[in-house]
Amino acid sequence: MSIHALRFDLDPVEPEFDHPRPERRVSGNPRRTTWNHYTNASGEVYAGIWSCEVGAWRIAMGEREDELFFVTRGRCRLTADDGHGVECGVGQSLLIPAGFRGVFEVLEPLTKHYMIVDRAG
Repeated sequence: MSIHALRFDLDPVEPEFDHPRPERRVSGNPRRTTWNHYTNASGEVYAGIWSCEVGAWRIAMGEREDELFFVTRGRCRLTADDGHGVECGVGQSLLIPAGFRGVFEVLEPLTKHYMIVDRAG
C-alpha cells in the first residue's frame, strides 16, 4: 500500500453548490460551495474547502459526526441551543462536536478548510 499526501490547491475538484434547506434558514439564503477533496475508503472521513455567503441556519451534527475547520477568509459564529456562542475568524480553528445542535451564522463571506469524521460511516 502506498501513501499519498494531498495538497488541496494542487488537486482541483468540481465544486458542489447548495443552500440551507428552507425549514432550517434563520436569515438569508446563502449559497454554499463545497470542494470535497478527500473521502477515505470507509466513507468516515471527508476533507476539503467550503465557502459561504452571509446568512444563518440551524445545524444538527450527527451523534457520531465531528467537524474541525480552519478559517482562511471571513468570520462565523456558532450558537448552541443553550445560548452559548463562539466566533471564529481568519487564522482560527473551531471544532463542532458530535451531537451539536444550534445555529451556524456566517457574519462575513467565509472560506474554511474542513475535516469531518463520521464514525457512523
